[in-house]
Amino acid sequence: MDARDPELRRELDATLKARAELGPEYETALVDSFLEKVEQRLDGTLDRRMRRHLAEQQMVVARGSAQPTGVPTGNFGERFGFAAVSLVLAVPLSAIGVANAGMGGLVVAWLGIFGVNAVHAARTWPWSRTTREKSDWTG
Repeated sequence: MDARDPELRRELDATLKARAELGPEYETALVDSFLEKVEQRLDGTLDRRMRRHLAEQQMVVARGSAQPTGVPTGNFGERFGFAAVSLVLAVPLSAIGVANAGMGGLVVAWLGIFGVNAVHAARTWPWSRTTREKSDWTG
């Protein structure tokens, strides 16, 4: 932990002192409490960043540009969520592939995971925007 967040540093020091005073039987509760404070801090930081990002997008729209140049179309939360779900599902898919077809099944499972992620990522590629905009499939 670095010194950029002195309040969180104080919370950690207090948690460690409480653990020394209370003993190891309270360790789980103390760690959970500290992690809850860290999570709240991260949520606050994420909220501020999202508000700033939305404000920047509103400014771009207000100035007359539909999309800032070079900015991917999907938001960070969507991309992060998709990647996280892909990695979580990769574990059972890998196990099923290995159990049923050995190393070949593992390769096929990971090629499928890679393919799905590549298609999802292709939505944000700048050179793919023009073909999507001309498509009849977009309602």
